[in-house]
Amino acid sequence: MNRKEFDIKDINLAEQGRWRIEWALKEMPVVRSLMDRFHKERPLDGVKVSACLHVTTETANLMRALQTAGADVVLTASNPLSTQDDVAAALVSVYEIPVFAIKGEDNATYYQHLNAALDHHPNLTMDDGADLVSLLHKERAGQLEEVVGSTEETTTGIIRLRAMAAEGALKIPVMAVNDADTKHLFDNRYGTGQSTIDGIIRATNILLAGKTFVVAGYGWCSRGIAMRARGMGANVIVTEVEPLKALEAVMDGFRVMPMLEAAPQADFIVTATGNKNVVDRHHFEVMKDGCCVANSGHFNVEINIPALEEMAVDKRSPRAFVDEYELADGRKIRLLGEGRLVNLAAAEGHPAAVMDMSFANQALGAVYIYQNGSRLEPKVYAIPKDIDQEIARLKLEAMGVQIDTLTEEQVAYLNSWQEGT
Repeated sequence: MNRKEFDIKDINLAEQGRWRIEWALKEMPVVRSLMDRFHKERPLDGVKVSACLHVTTETANLMRALQTAGADVVLTASNPLSTQDDVAAALVSVYEIPVFAIKGEDNATYYQHLNAALDHHPNLTMDDGADLVSLLHKERAGQLEEVVGSTEETTTGIIRLRAMAAEGALKIPVMAVNDADTKHLFDNRYGTGQSTIDGIIRATNILLAGKTFVVAGYGWCSRGIAMRARGMGANVIVTEVEPLKALEAVMDGFRVMPMLEAAPQADFIVTATGNKNVVDRHHFEVMKDGCCVANSGHFNVEINIPALEEMAVDKRSPRAFVDEYELADGRKIRLLGEGRLVNLAAAEGHPAAVMDMSFANQALGAVYIYQNGSRLEPKVYAIPKDIDQEIARLKLEAMGVQIDTLTEEQVAYLNSWQEGT
């Protein structure tokens, strides 16, 4: 790359990043198949794409797939702590994709990088948390006429985008990648479940078996966390605000109670709700000494960190990605990963095999919205069902799994109302 159109930590990390990107691709057969298809069809030839995603090995392979489709791609981070610096270096040096992301960057740098991605004057944007689309609408609205549409990766971003649409503020169509079954049923549940536990164990090296583990929320991400924590031998408690989800958690065998009752019992508390102050001052006041608090929701607002800072009389970092706050009565509360996504702050994020389906949805969603965006209203759209089914079929095929096919008689029966008992 001849010009200074990137901002990364260290270009010399490129070779290490390249090996890890290629390692991840071996676990991403659906993305590989899309690369083969895109190489022939070039569905995004000449299209400028600005992506705001976690800069990981799996994301790197999505960027390569878009590049194979003919796109002119720029990547920035969707979280200040989620960037893998060697991956950023490899994307710039080996694959000639501009990246604006440094692990641990401050808030000002984060937004400078978002603006750098918009300086690319994209025709398509790709988001994880809706920060890029939000900035585009708030401060760079003059570029909206250049943008055909966007894709959104995560629950939090879709919540924001639907709020924008309800207020009439959304000016472009957006594909809700997170709503695809091949995304949220697998990425959110199995990916978040495994990677969150991975991040907690790497940060603390504390045995989970026999511990009381509180999970805030019971959406798909929280279900995965609760499932994996129970699998590690933890005694899991779920907190919820929605009766139906709370009932599901009870029927799944978990104890359910308000956070204020759960907090005094907890050895670990993990949030994954998409809301703010889920763990608040009055919860810190009743926590036991040594409680570890972590977040797997997209933004670091789920834990009221300013309140914890105010309550603390001392703060130290006994381990990487662990901040230990000492309260006036001597109790210590351990905050993991600065309250950011613990699976990316303290570990490597979701395994490649599950991101394979998520990023196949991103790639095909981008192609769909580019080809159809001019006739779509500025709303949030679901990934078309045929794309969802195709990704599932490709994944099963790659896993060597075969399934039955309906006979003509069975198809006719399912489409008829006349034949009964």
